[in-house]
Amino acid sequence: MSTPSHDEATRADAPAVADESAGVTYQVADQVATIQFNRPERQNTITRPMLARLSQLLLQADADPKVRAIVIAGSGRFFCAGLDLRGGSGIGEGRYPATLNLRDAPPTVLHNLDTPVICAHNGSSAGYGMDLALGCDIRIMADGSKMAAAFTARGVLPESGGTWILPRLIGWSRAAELIFTGRTLSAAQCLEMGLVSQVVPADECLAVAQALGREIAANAPLAVQGAKRMMRMGMDETFDDHVHHVYLQLLPLFQSQDFQEGMKSFMEKRSPRFEGR
Repeated sequence: MSTPSHDEATRADAPAVADESAGVTYQVADQVATIQFNRPERQNTITRPMLARLSQLLLQADADPKVRAIVIAGSGRFFCAGLDLRGGSGIGEGRYPATLNLRDAPPTVLHNLDTPVICAHNGSSAGYGMDLALGCDIRIMADGSKMAAAFTARGVLPESGGTWILPRLIGWSRAAELIFTGRTLSAAQCLEMGLVSQVVPADECLAVAQALGREIAANAPLAVQGAKRMMRMGMDETFDDHVHHVYLQLLPLFQSQDFQEGMKSFMEKRSPRFEGR
């Protein structure tokens, strides 16, 4: 995706009006899009319309030239307590409440975004909500929150990427223990296991995640996106293949205006002004 000039970005710094449809809000400020679950009275459990809306908003943010980082958060005391078992989602009747094409489902969309995604894990998560948190690139967790891998205790398995993500994050043995037991982890345990990057006070969680988003947004967006693509590809290829792909990724970056600006600003001892070109 392309990114705006410095003047265009400055005009876009004012927060966009939040879209509150389908239980999810969306706003953009300082080149960071914030997607927030907005069903605090139902622990931010996800309904069928929310699944489609979440995928739509993720793709919208990824395509927006004014967005260089995405934050996903919850409102109230929960990040997301999973799928809504009572709200007509279909899961209670044995029907999987996803979009018609699983390639358009939020976990798949989230995995394939080039824009960095930060989870502001402001409150506890369970099931589908935990998988969504783990699907983000970076997780900032509130000190009093928990992650509940309660899949097997409900007669299912991690259906939203957890069986792929967890062994890669914490190793096979720890992932197997967590998934097979359906255990609930405290914030301190999540930090010790490497599931989250930071644990912060609950009332600071969203602000810390958004500040990290702004820090990412200050860097060359083409380079950040390229680095994320290479990290994703590197999960499933040999070292030799990966080095070759990184070299191919570098070639267009060397021709970019942002590369010239990065070198020039370094020599001039000033902050760079990247435009994504």
